[in-house]
Amino acid sequence: MGLTIAIDGPAASGKGTISKALAAHFGLEYLDTGLLYRAVGLRMLQGEDPVQAARGLTVDDLDADGLRGPEAAQAASRVAAIPEVRAALVDFQRDFAAREGGAVLDGRDIGTVICPEAPVKIFVTADAETRAERRFRDLVAAGHRLTLDEVLADIRARDARDTGRADAPMRAAEDAVALDTTQLSVDEAIAAAIALIERRSGESR
Repeated sequence: MGLTIAIDGPAASGKGTISKALAAHFGLEYLDTGLLYRAVGLRMLQGEDPVQAARGLTVDDLDADGLRGPEAAQAASRVAAIPEVRAALVDFQRDFAAREGGAVLDGRDIGTVICPEAPVKIFVTADAETRAERRFRDLVAAGHRLTLDEVLADIRARDARDTGRADAPMRAAEDAVALDTTQLSVDEAIAAAIALIERRSGESR
């Protein structure tokens, strides 16, 4: 395995922004694994069986309209609790991670299930109120009409589902480095992640 970087953490912790920046900095391919579950969730909302949707998922599904909306996010958290859906998407993710030179993957079980052998694992987190404020700003900017209280309730519900599911619950891998972004700006969080990776990479050589 090359420089495979596993980024995990709850919704709106900043892991997506950090992961994209890391991929650009280190010249790696990037996969937002949450999009896989959003794509399945969206197809479920359209009436398709989620397990069949997961088994038939293609790269083109990751460009579908509506994947970044709150409905797809809520549906993603629901389908992610279905063991058959998770099993169907494991190979997709592992194939991506195994590409020559490595890759950056972000999600909720990358370091624990998808890439347990990854040389670098980071668990990105922030308190629920900060994450809700970030998600609220993004949704309002995208034209969605929601209250901050509604977004906070959704964040807490998703956290409960993600950490409480029986199959591959969200948790930090034992050898993951924690990165709390509550008090960090975007640039500070990215710089901290780069420093962590460079230190881990140096230790593994």
